[in-house]
Amino acid sequence: MTLHVPDTAGVTPASRVAADSDAFAEQCERAWSEYRTWLCEELERRVGLVQGEPGEITRHALLPPGKMVRPILLLESAAAVGGRPDQALPAAVGVEYAHVASLVHDDIIDRDEIRRGRPSVQHRYGTEKAILIGDMLIVGAFDCLSSCAERGMPDARIVAALRLMCEFEEMAGKGVVLEVNLVGDASCEVSTYLEMIEAKTASLFRVACESGAVLGGGGRTEVESLGRFGTELGMAFQIVDDLLPFVSTSATAGKSALSDLRNRRPTLPVLLAYRAARRRERILVKKVLAGVVPPMVAYPLIRAVLRRTGAVDRALRMAEGHVDTARAALTALPDSPARHRLARLLDQVPHRVR
Repeated sequence: MTLHVPDTAGVTPASRVAADSDAFAEQCERAWSEYRTWLCEELERRVGLVQGEPGEITRHALLPPGKMVRPILLLESAAAVGGRPDQALPAAVGVEYAHVASLVHDDIIDRDEIRRGRPSVQHRYGTEKAILIGDMLIVGAFDCLSSCAERGMPDARIVAALRLMCEFEEMAGKGVVLEVNLVGDASCEVSTYLEMIEAKTASLFRVACESGAVLGGGGRTEVESLGRFGTELGMAFQIVDDLLPFVSTSATAGKSALSDLRNRRPTLPVLLAYRAARRRERILVKKVLAGVVPPMVAYPLIRAVLRRTGAVDRALRMAEGHVDTARAALTALPDSPARHRLARLLDQVPHRVR
């Protein structure tokens, strides 16, 4: 099976930004739409193999999928080093399994009832079953990756990618523990928070890109460059996610805008606001993170503090800094349509809050 993505060879950065930018954007969307079609078909096929109630719950967790940014990163990374995305397709589905497993477990910890605009797994099926399904999805991620052998992928590349997936699971676990330890701490260092999101969130972006490069046959420099790209993109992505609840009064990404406040999580804009706030505002932030102020009451008050201190703009500038660093990492790759599409993904991150 071969993915027929649009050929944009010869498109230079200058022409992409100038007259051809609209045309290139359309080409990117067509390519990603085709990737999503293949990914959805493979997801449907694999979910259909799970029988009974576990199959029902697995389907609820995985389908319909989100935007599948991480799987697309793996496929584009494989293409960017000259590999075949169709051979890496099962691994990309495995990345989605790993991502959804982390969401299922997050919702258990946070007691969130909504995910992707519908009842979370733990809310609909109970905590015990959600734990088990989350664990099944983690195992499924490794199974997906190993099945790349059926598409002619060399064993050595699969083993290398499996090691990367193990690294992600370890890092994500450490990140979650650190996140739990930060609950209620308005005075924690911003550097500590960034360390947490790098482990918990950015690590899967990194592993998706590195795995794609490894499976595509990339050399050490290409793998490392795509790893840096993935890390920086993941950092920017999470910082923007932190901002979304405060730039809209509606549920964001299918999840309650009150979730972080209810769970007393000091996200980046709150930490930045706390450092720039007046004494009375700091006391308010501490009370909110202590759980003294109900989330519905706290939400407009915290938004007002963020607005007065300029915390949203400062966090957005930090996200843009990570985007710039990610873009620089791509320059080590050969000029190719896939490399330009990866750069195009970067362009979309800050715009999520504009």
